Amino acid sequence: MPCIISSTPLARALGRSVLALGIAWACGWLAGAAPVEFHVATNGNDAWSGSLSTPNASQTDGPWASLEGARTGLRRLRGASGLPTGGVRVIIQAGVYPLKRPLGLTREDSGTQEAPIAYCAAAGAEVRISGGRAISHFEAVTEATVLSRLDVTARDHVRVADLRAMGLTNYGTPEGGGVELFFNDEPMPLARWPNTGFIHITEVLGKTPVDVRGTKGCAEGLFRFEGDRPKHWVAEPDAWVHGYWFWDWSDQRQRVKAIDAENGTLEIAPPYHNYGYRKGQWFYGFNLLCELDQPGEWYLDRENGRLYFWPPSPLPTARAVVSVLPTLATFDEVSCVTLRGLILEAARETAIIMRGGTGNRILGCTLRNLGGSAISISGGSNHGVVGCDISQCGAGGVSLDGGDRKTLTAAGHFADNNHIHHYGRWRPMYSAGVSLNGVGNRATHNLIDNAPHQAIAFGGNDHRIEFNEIHSVCHESNDAGAIYAGRDWTMRGTVIRHNFLHDITGFEGRGCVGVYLDDMFCGTEISGNLFVRVTRAAFIGGGRDCTIANNVFVDCQPGIHIDARAMGWAKYQADGWVKEGHEKGTLSGIRYRESPYRERYLKLPPILDEEPWAPRGNVVRRNLCLGGKWDEIEARARPMVTFQDNLAGTDPGFVDAAHANYELKPEAPALKLGFEPLPLAKIGLYADPNRASWPVKHTVRPANAAAPAP
Repeated sequence: MPCIISSTPLARALGRSVLALGIAWACGWLAGAAPVEFHVATNGNDAWSGSLSTPNASQTDGPWASLEGARTGLRRLRGASGLPTGGVRVIIQAGVYPLKRPLGLTREDSGTQEAPIAYCAAAGAEVRISGGRAISHFEAVTEATVLSRLDVTARDHVRVADLRAMGLTNYGTPEGGGVELFFNDEPMPLARWPNTGFIHITEVLGKTPVDVRGTKGCAEGLFRFEGDRPKHWVAEPDAWVHGYWFWDWSDQRQRVKAIDAENGTLEIAPPYHNYGYRKGQWFYGFNLLCELDQPGEWYLDRENGRLYFWPPSPLPTARAVVSVLPTLATFDEVSCVTLRGLILEAARETAIIMRGGTGNRILGCTLRNLGGSAISISGGSNHGVVGCDISQCGAGGVSLDGGDRKTLTAAGHFADNNHIHHYGRWRPMYSAGVSLNGVGNRATHNLIDNAPHQAIAFGGNDHRIEFNEIHSVCHESNDAGAIYAGRDWTMRGTVIRHNFLHDITGFEGRGCVGVYLDDMFCGTEISGNLFVRVTRAAFIGGGRDCTIANNVFVDCQPGIHIDARAMGWAKYQADGWVKEGHEKGTLSGIRYRESPYRERYLKLPPILDEEPWAPRGNVVRRNLCLGGKWDEIEARARPMVTFQDNLAGTDPGFVDAAHANYELKPEAPALKLGFEPLPLAKIGLYADPNRASWPVKHTVRPANAAAPAP
C-alpha cells in the first residue's frame, strides 16, 4: 500500500484552546515574567553555573554537561533563592547524552504553576538522551566453532564485538527486557527462523488433555512441527521459541528443552504455557546462531559476552548501540515539569515513569527503540503526553492510570496528537498504544498503527476516546480488539466517539474486532465513528446499557455484534459477581448502590433485580452500513436490543464512497433519518508547534493472507 501523509486543514487546529492553555501553562508561556534560562551542552561541565550556552574563553564557566548536572544545579538554585518568578527553562544543545544512570526527579525537583520548569531541546537541535552504549569496535569472526555453526552464506559477513571487554556483563535473557542491538536508529532482529512469519504445530503429543468449550489441546509443550527446519537447532545451547500456543491472543517466549531430529518433535522447558498447546497454532524459533542468515540479524553468546552481527550497511559510517539502562527518567511526586523536543532511546524497559504529582508534560518528544513501553503515568493528576512520536517499543506506548474509582474522582491525564506505531516487539499481546485506567482520562487525536495487538485499552470509568485514527493493528492476533475493555459491571461512562478505524482484519484472515466490549462490559457509548474494512466493528460481548449510535460501517464483516454470553458459556463469571453482590453488597469491590455510583449510573443499582445475566438496555440507532454485513446478533439477545432508524444495505447518500469520501450529500437519505454528519476533518493528528514531526507518514498494512489448509 502507498504511504498516507497526514495533512490537516486549519479546522483541525481550531477548538483546542483549553488544551493549548494547559500546555502553555506547563511550559511557563503564560507566566508574568520570562523564565530564567540555563544551558546543557556536550562540552559543558557539571561544576559550572549552566548560565552560558558555550564555555567562556577562559574555560572557567559555561553550560552543564548533563541532565543530572542541571537537576543538581536547580536544586542549588532553589535552596539559595527559590525558583525565579516565571520559572526555569533548561536549554539542551545538540548532541548525544548517554546516561550513566536514570535521571531521577523527586518532589524537590518540582516547579510550581507560577514557576514551572522545562527541559527543552535548543531550537532546531537534535538532542538524544540515551540509555545505551555505542559499540566502537567489531572484528571478523575467526573462531572455528562459531564459523561451523554459522550459515555458510553468513560467514564472510558476520562481525563480532566483545561486550565484556566494554564492561557490560548484565545481558538479561532472551525472554525480553535484556540487551538489544540498535543500528542506525533501528532495532535489529535477534537471529530467528523463519525470518518473517511463523511455522505451525502439526500435532500435539502431551499426555494431559485440555478442552475449553470444545477447543482441544494438551497441557505439556511437546509437539510436532511443519517442515524440518527446527531439526537444525539441535546443537544450539540456548534455543528459544515464541508462539501463540493455544489462543490467538496469548503468546509466550519459552526455552527449548530438547529437539528430537529423528522423530521431528520439539519439547518446551517447563513451566508450560498457562493455556496449553494446540494443533494449528504458530511459533518461530529465535536466539539461534545457526539462523543468523541475513543482514541485520544478531546473536549474543551470553556465556562469553560476545555479540555476533551481520551489519546491513558499512560499519565505519554507522552507529551501533546496545541498550544498558532499564529506564531513562523517573518522576516521583513531581509537579509542573516539562520535557520538550527530546529524543529518548535505547532503554531496556519503560523510558519515562511518572508517579504522583500534577501538571507534568511530555511535549513533542521522540521515544523509540525501547525494550518496554514509552511512558507510564500512574497516580497524580493532569499529566499530559502531547505531540510525541513513539515507535519500536518492546511493549506499549503510553499508559495513563489515575483517579479514584470509589469516589469517581477524575485524574484528567491525557494523550493528545501522538503518532504511536510499530510497538509490541517483545510483548505483543496486551501492549496497547494508549492504555487508560482509573477515572476520567482521555486519548484524543492520536494516530495509532501497525501493531500486533491493541491500539487502545481501557478499564475504569468516564474516559474519553475521541478523534483518533487507528489502522493496521491486531495483525498478529484474533479475538482481539483495536479498542478493548472487559469484565466489569461497574466500569461505565466511557465515550468512544468520532474515531476512524480502518483496515483491521486480524491474523491469517480470521478476523478480530474494532471496538471490543468483552465479557459483559457495560455502560459504554460508541458513537459517531467511521469503520472501514473492520471485522466485527462494534462488539458488545454480553454487556448491558451500551449505545451504538450514529456510526458509519463500510465493508465491515459485520458492522455490529451483540451476544448473550452470560446466559450461556460465560454464566459462571456473572454468577460470581451476583454472589458477591448478594453477600457483600459490592461488585468488583465497588459499593455500587451507594453514592456516587447510584447517582452517576442510574441503571447500575438495580442490576441484580433485573435478570443480570441478560444483555438488556443496549440501543442501536441511526447507524449507516454500506457493503459487508450489517449485524450478527445472538438469537437470545436480539429481542432485548432496541433498534431505531438504522440504514443498512442501501446507499445512505455518500458523496463518493468508491473514492473513500464518506461525507453526505445535502439530499442524503441518512440525513432525513436524523443522522448527524461526522466531523471527519477533525479526526487524527493536527499541525501544532508541539508536534515532534510534520507532515506524518504512515503505511496501511496489507491484509493478512488466509490461513493455509490443514
